[in-house]
This record gives sequence, C-alpha cells and structure tokens, in this order.
Amino acid sequence: MPQTTTMAERFRGFLPVVVDVETGGFNARTDALLEIAAVTLRLDADGRLLRDATHAWHVMPFKGANLEAAALQVTGIDPHHPLRPAIPEREALQRIFREVRSAMAAANCTRAVLVGHNAHFDLGFLNEAIARSEIKRSPFHPFAIFDTATLAGVAFGQTVLARATVAAGLGWDSSAAHSAVYDAEITADLFCEIVNRFRPVFETTPPLPASLPAADPDPREA
Repeated sequence: MPQTTTMAERFRGFLPVVVDVETGGFNARTDALLEIAAVTLRLDADGRLLRDATHAWHVMPFKGANLEAAALQVTGIDPHHPLRPAIPEREALQRIFREVRSAMAAANCTRAVLVGHNAHFDLGFLNEAIARSEIKRSPFHPFAIFDTATLAGVAFGQTVLARATVAAGLGWDSSAAHSAVYDAEITADLFCEIVNRFRPVFETTPPLPASLPAADPDPREA
C-alpha cells in the first residue's frame, strides 16, 4: 500500500481552500460582495482528501457599491434586511484569513490557493475586497487557482456545477444553491472527489529530477 502523503507534499506546499462569494453583480470593482464562505480541506488517515471546516459570513456592501436587481433576485439576498447579520468587508476578510492561516500552519503549508467553480470570478472579488480593505498580506496566492469547472470538464465532461456534481455521484439541491455556504461545500466535495479519483496518477508519477528548480524564476509563475 502506498505511503500516505501530507497535504504539503500533495500540493507542493500549497493548501487548497474552497471559496465561494455571492455578489451584487459581476463586476468585482464596482459590485458589492455580499456573502463569502471558505472551506478548508484535510487528508484522512488513508490519504483521502475530505472537506474539513466551513467559515462563512454575510458582508455589508462597501460604500458606493453597485447592487444589480437581477443578481439579488438570483441569490435571494436582501442586503438591507434589518435582521441580516452582516459585518464589514475588512472584518470578514480578517476572520477568513485567521482561519486559513491556522489551517496552513496545521498542514505545514506556505500558501493558500483558492479553489472555486469558475474560480477567477471568486478570486477577482476577493482581491478587490483585499485592496479596498487595505490588507497588506493575504494568505492566498494572488492569481494561482484550482478551477473545478476545468477539472470537472476533464474528469466528467461537465462544466456546470449542478451537472458536474450529479455526474460525480454527489447530487444537487437546487433549493440550497446560490448560498455561499452550500456552493462552497458542494464545490469542496467535487474537488475532493476529483483529487481522490486521480490519486493513482499522483502516486505513480516518478520523482522529478533534482536538477529542476524548486520555484520558477519568473514571479508571475505559480
């Protein structure tokens, strides 16, 4: 039986963290961030990747944020509802980053990488919120991602989240979709399923030559 690898060994020192955002539109610079959920992952004793902890918050629209009626109709979010337990953007990010850094330390990883379905959408909103909040140091890589739309296209021939999860045998709850928590957790399950199915490929890949550099000289490279 192959020796179980650590999370740091499996992803080259990176910790995959699944993130989903619900927003007031599609423009990360102008439209509000309204919900954010982050799901950490872990390897069990048998080396299978599993969903671990979920951290989620409702977010107050930043000052001057645009809110598209069509987007709010899809998500069902009322940003101004008096009982909505929303917190400022900066506080939400600080709470997420605290949990992510704790998970990184536990896994002996040096950087978090965002996992998402069409992940550049989520990363775009995250990066814009970081800039608005004037947070100097994020645990997330600024541009590297694991995109489950791409991975599911390779593994199952499906790129739509609902169709990909059904193809993977995970099921889909339409009534729960478009909430940051549900979408992040089902995306995490999909990512884990794909990684676990590709485990034999990883475990039979021969070691790389020692002459190869440990990191790319171009800082734009992951």
